[in-house]
Amino acid sequence: MIKGECNCGCVAFEVSAPVEDIYFCHCSICRKATGVNGIAVIVVENQFFVWKKGQANISTWKKPDADWQTWFCKTCGSVLPGENDPERMFVPAGLIIEGGEQLKVKHHIFVDSKASWDEICGDGRLHSDSIK
Repeated sequence: MIKGECNCGCVAFEVSAPVEDIYFCHCSICRKATGVNGIAVIVVENQFFVWKKGQANISTWKKPDADWQTWFCKTCGSVLPGENDPERMFVPAGLIIEGGEQLKVKHHIFVDSKASWDEICGDGRLHSDSIK
């Protein structure tokens, strides 16, 4: 069981599926959304994800003219889990407070879009685009 919450604790969630892989997205959109070199996420099927509290505190923003959306806490601004596609959620790894000890960065995605100052390290596979 993986448990997570936003920075202020208003929004909390659980993931009941076994997860090991972290996907680190280096695209320019994720860079701008986080203010750093991208975002580390786990990807889980919807059936294994449940909001525990704070759904009324979730806001969203969709980038005009792009197939990209972000979800965040209205109180603290933490990036929150969101829909990856109709069947899966992406969960920012930085929100995990319990049960993430086994997680490892296994994939770096959109590396062709990474910032010039971003130095990718570790054993994760490099992908020029997304992986399904």
